[in-house]
Amino acid sequence: MLKAFRITAILEGISYLALFGVTMPLKYWAEIPGPNKWVGYAHGFLFIAFILLAIIVCYNKKWGFKRLAIFGIASLLPFATFYVEEKYLR
Repeated sequence: MLKAFRITAILEGISYLALFGVTMPLKYWAEIPGPNKWVGYAHGFLFIAFILLAIIVCYNKKWGFKRLAIFGIASLLPFATFYVEEKYLR
């Protein structure tokens, strides 16, 4: 389960950066909305998976609420899921 959480953390971070760094500029500056829709769907799915896996892993590993809160905050900040994967999940 931890390996799946690590992979999801990395993919969620990549999708977040792709959404805000690539597809949103395409949508608003180049008026190409298509990629934003699909990357947004992928990011939404990965975000939900990250949160659910954080809850499951924290429960199974008996990690406290503090670590779960760190994971929750990390899901909202750019690059933070990469930090979480490196510091807490290796």
